[in-house]
Amino acid sequence: MDAIAGGSNELFQSLEKCLLDEYNIKDALSEEVRNLEQVSRQIATILQAIHQTTDDSGTLELCAKARGHFQDVQRCYKNIAQKVPEGDYYKYLSQWQNVSNRLCFLASLVVFLETGSLAQRHDVMNMLGVQIDRKKGFHVDLEDYLFGLLSLVNELSRLAVNSVICGNYTRPVKISKFVSDLESGFRLLNLKNDFLRKKYDGLKYDVKKIEQVVYDLKIRGLIADLPGE
Repeated sequence: MDAIAGGSNELFQSLEKCLLDEYNIKDALSEEVRNLEQVSRQIATILQAIHQTTDDSGTLELCAKARGHFQDVQRCYKNIAQKVPEGDYYKYLSQWQNVSNRLCFLASLVVFLETGSLAQRHDVMNMLGVQIDRKKGFHVDLEDYLFGLLSLVNELSRLAVNSVICGNYTRPVKISKFVSDLESGFRLLNLKNDFLRKKYDGLKYDVKKIEQVVYDLKIRGLIADLPGE
């Protein structure tokens, strides 16, 4: 009995050490993730001003300012990567996945505002300072990138409305064409991620909202007919 009791003590002492090690890792990661979330809020705050900006130069200034903070994002991800034990990426993923979704959205928004085009996956990952291929190091999953694009559509539907309020009648037309093309692309995907699928289901409402803005501008004679009509 004493031998059994001694073995049990050794077992639970080793388990206690494992638990303590995990708690220490989670605490260290939590601190770095909080830093990352703080930077993401700073970027989001900067980009909120696009809803009150009518000229392209003002928008580009905001994008340049936001890009400066993405250098901080890269440092945060580097610090997180250093604290994740090799092979345990998905064990701790839940701690930073939400902020990764948000940063993918913010990065894709910056690219759209700068170029009017879709941010490719490698563009977003370069801005975040992470890898696309998990074999090459710390990465952000494809699902997070796609979630960011769907969040972008939601933000652009809001921007289309606010652009009209600010007197910019051409921006909603550009947004409508971009979102229409993006929706066509998403239709090609067989989304099996429940969280992503739910987000995708809201896409059609944002598309209709943007189309309604453009339609109202047309019937009021504030914009010319769209090409091809």
